[in-house]
Amino acid sequence: MSGEEARGRHVLLDYVGYSSPVPDDGKWMLAVMREAVQESGIREVHSHVVSFDGIESPPGFAAVVLIDESHVTAHCYSDSGLLAIDVFTCGEDSPDGVADYINSSLEAEAEGIRLIRRESVPRFFSGD
Repeated sequence: MSGEEARGRHVLLDYVGYSSPVPDDGKWMLAVMREAVQESGIREVHSHVVSFDGIESPPGFAAVVLIDESHVTAHCYSDSGLLAIDVFTCGEDSPDGVADYINSSLEAEAEGIRLIRRESVPRFFSGD
């Protein structure tokens, strides 16, 4: 996209081998995400987590932190050890610091976890 500059950026983190480091890992993950946002200096607007027991949905959780520039999300399939993190900012703040904080926390606390993909995707292109 020659001559165009991205206004936002997504950082995608995909993990395998995830197992819960604490009894209520959805709440723990939400706390990690909120800390990452706070440490980066980005303003949090709202946060929420839903844990799934495997009856209506596969076991795991979905967590979101809405920020004034977009969002940070986590989605976990506990039964298969899959965890996906999505950090999206569309303002002046970079998503990299948030993603780095989350990754460091996961590597320190979730034994056996392995990052298999980290991708940065530019978004909202506008011509010069």
